[in-house]
Amino acid sequence: MSETLYIDGAWRPAISGETREIRCPADDSVVGVVAEAGPADTDAAIAAARRAFDGGPWRATSAVERGDLLLRVADAIDARRAEFVRAETLDTGKRPYESEIDMSDIANCFRYFGKLAAEDAGRVVDAGSPDVDSRIVYEPVGVCGLITPWNYPLLQAAWKIAPALAAGNTFVLKPAELTPHTAILLMSVLDDIGVPPGVANLVLGAGATAGAPLSSHPDVDLVSFTGGLATGKVIAREAAATVKKVALELGGKNPNVIFADACDTDERLAAAVDNALNAAFLHSGQVCSAGARLVIEESAHDRFVDELVRRAEQIRLGLPFAEGTETGPLISAAHRDKVHAYVERARAEGAVIRTGGEFAHGDQGSGDLDQGWFYLPTVIDGATRDMACVHDEAFGPTVTVETFRTEDEAVTIGNDTEYGLAGAVWSGDAARARRIAARLRHGTVWVNDFGPYLPQAEWGGFGHSGVGRELGPSGLHEYREAKHVYENLRPGVTGWFADRGEQL
Repeated sequence: MSETLYIDGAWRPAISGETREIRCPADDSVVGVVAEAGPADTDAAIAAARRAFDGGPWRATSAVERGDLLLRVADAIDARRAEFVRAETLDTGKRPYESEIDMSDIANCFRYFGKLAAEDAGRVVDAGSPDVDSRIVYEPVGVCGLITPWNYPLLQAAWKIAPALAAGNTFVLKPAELTPHTAILLMSVLDDIGVPPGVANLVLGAGATAGAPLSSHPDVDLVSFTGGLATGKVIAREAAATVKKVALELGGKNPNVIFADACDTDERLAAAVDNALNAAFLHSGQVCSAGARLVIEESAHDRFVDELVRRAEQIRLGLPFAEGTETGPLISAAHRDKVHAYVERARAEGAVIRTGGEFAHGDQGSGDLDQGWFYLPTVIDGATRDMACVHDEAFGPTVTVETFRTEDEAVTIGNDTEYGLAGAVWSGDAARARRIAARLRHGTVWVNDFGPYLPQAEWGGFGHSGVGRELGPSGLHEYREAKHVYENLRPGVTGWFADRGEQL
């Protein structure tokens, strides 16, 4: 039996003995067999995390020591980078180059929270009297349930695990069932560096079975989820019954707003088109912050979109380890079918498929695409705000094209979404770019760029993109409780109630 669950400091199989094959989406080859946890396994992990928090040594570990531990985690990831990169690449089908970038970002995340852990120890509150010591102190929330997606498996886990440990919590991690291997490697790192038993726990399996107890169990104090809107709503509803803290990052339908003066020269056009390609087609569009809505000034539409189509048709799909591959497959056959249904609905609604809109087949020089779940980069022109393709999240290599004439219209289109995760504005007029950025209702707005994030800057969205923030100081605060400690240094009789009787 596969011993890939990590519970209470030990590797173990699922109680049921069930396993799951993990397959590379680029060629459908088996890359591993892991334990398939059920509710009983998750309950055991929660119990271990509860014991470790309530009675173990971790809670008494100083913030400085916790920070040092996170720095050692970062060093271990760097030392084992090749192993992590290969595991991430095989699970997701992305290129090793992309996985390398992810591992650097992950190590930087652990380093950021490792250094931040002891920096904010609380604050003194002026009570207006020299006889009172009043201060705010921060304490860990407790047991944290962490549920992560398949597109950036270890990165999204790091965004949760690093601040959870920095704050002094214990946790149970439930990664996406399709991409578990880097989570297993991270648990081995935590085990090697001596994290106490029960502090870090890993359960693998489907969300409906292995993940569900994390949002409903009374011994879980916080649940943090990154994934789809429908699942996020279920988690929020389940968590409400026990009034636990909830942090949700639920995706986006992100506008990339481009004014004509951002592409009025060959050099500016090249930069804007190149970034629009990255925004839409990086990791085959399987990015929550993907620039899946191109919102272009009408006067620039023809030149810009013609160039976007030309460049999109040159993108080389292929197997992850093949030379020349620029982007890889979708995560599964079912997901590819979902993306294709989205494109077909756009076509039926009257949008024009300028390029793509089909499964990718054959050999482009980077491997046989018929082995995996590849979809051609797709440009959907003539989109309007009444179409489903403008509002629904495809989570694939698709970009819709809308036009505007005025600043106000650009803002209206950019904000016409139930989501509010990220967006961008491109303009040669700095004042105008800043005006638009200020009016866009999205958690991150890039100006003349698309995509970069920093571990020290908060990440999260407005509206249906979720609640709470990851990264930055706020990312640490999500995993802490503020406590007011008020100490009277000269206690005495208040005289509030009169003493009308004899003393005993």
